[in-house]
Amino acid sequence: MSKVLIILAVQLLFCTSCSKSENSTRPAPQFEASTPENNETKVKLSTNVEVVFDEVISLAANHGIMINQAPADVTASFTKLIFAVELAYDTSYSIRIPQGAVVNTFGVPLDYDVQLSFSTEEQVEINSTSLQFVANMGVGWNLGNTLDAKGIDETVWGNPKTTKDLIDAVHAKGFKTLRIPVTWQYHMGPAPDYTIEKVWLDRVEEVVNYGLENEMVVIVNIHHDEEWIVPEYDNLAVVKDQLGKVWTQIAVRFKDYSDNLIFETLNEPRLKDSKEEWTGGTTEGRDCINQLHQVAVESIRATGGGNDKRYIMVSPYAASSSQVAIDGLILPSSVNLIVSVHNYFPYEFALAVTGFSTQWGTDAEKIALEAELDRVVNKFINNGIAVVMGEWGSLNHDNLSERAEHAAYYANECILRGICPVWWDNGNLSDFGIINRDSYQWAFPEIAEAIVNAGNN
Repeated sequence: MSKVLIILAVQLLFCTSCSKSENSTRPAPQFEASTPENNETKVKLSTNVEVVFDEVISLAANHGIMINQAPADVTASFTKLIFAVELAYDTSYSIRIPQGAVVNTFGVPLDYDVQLSFSTEEQVEINSTSLQFVANMGVGWNLGNTLDAKGIDETVWGNPKTTKDLIDAVHAKGFKTLRIPVTWQYHMGPAPDYTIEKVWLDRVEEVVNYGLENEMVVIVNIHHDEEWIVPEYDNLAVVKDQLGKVWTQIAVRFKDYSDNLIFETLNEPRLKDSKEEWTGGTTEGRDCINQLHQVAVESIRATGGGNDKRYIMVSPYAASSSQVAIDGLILPSSVNLIVSVHNYFPYEFALAVTGFSTQWGTDAEKIALEAELDRVVNKFINNGIAVVMGEWGSLNHDNLSERAEHAAYYANECILRGICPVWWDNGNLSDFGIINRDSYQWAFPEIAEAIVNAGNN
């Protein structure tokens, strides 16, 4: 695994031979701080390299500031020197600001050298086929509250019928992955066969093809079927029987499709209305979900064809990335598995309806977000298990600039870790929707472009 260390060593070398002019009555500008900090390690590639002085400064002519022994692209802004440098993994940098390179508003020059050295963070190594596959998925978009609507028609929750033009627009913006949540319980017969209506399978296949025809990676799942997928021991045998038969039918329909089609066994499997619903569940609940994943994967694999080695996504309890949830996930015995987690972080900014915050972006908030993602990396990716962020986003509280900043940072940090981030779009522009599903115009292009740009970088 390549190592990218970012070490910032700030040494202030005072040059006694170059004192201020005897005629000067003004003090010289003084170094005050820098980003990254002195001796900091594992600096992110997204870090802005800046040096701050104690007063307003400007660059001297022929300032001679160097980075890695080459002339630096640097500008002065108020009290800062701002470096335009694109940091790379596993690369050491040295910056030298010589005496006289900057002057204060009185024309008094810096009277000592400032030297900094640092090297960049460790890159997550793609060391398995699944990790490489997910890394190539780029960024994604959810067709939410449509085929997963709880009713017999995909428009029952207010969204129009999905057209190829909509998916074409999503692809044209730069999204490479399309997640299609599907609810099946309103379109299947009773036990013992649980036969899925042909017209519904046809419709799901039609929408899948909208994405595949654009060469997108497409994810199909079992979504809002919580009424019968109940993770309790009392009725587990019945649930396993039904789940296996439903996935068998789905898998048979798509067995000849390419690897660009992914199956996701369950969405947010959990015991609804329990006190542990969103907190990682109970030991019983987590065990039941592990058993359900195993049944679903075995049913898919048994259909043969492309399903022998098709990528399959499985999720922890409630798709939570909490430590208790991810520690409780036992992957099925199979190949080409991907873990799916959902994380609307931080809750107050991203998901809260009352008591919400419209602001985001402090250093502490960024560090907290990184820690959320690193927990998943440490559990799965560092052990060669690929991860998709199946749902994330932020509610619309008339705070577009903050949402765009959050989206850019969130998506970028996912991409840096090899995680495919799939924005949750429920079609409601007052909630998570970012594209108008009637006109196919982007209602919030700033958010869409922030996400896509992260994938491009």
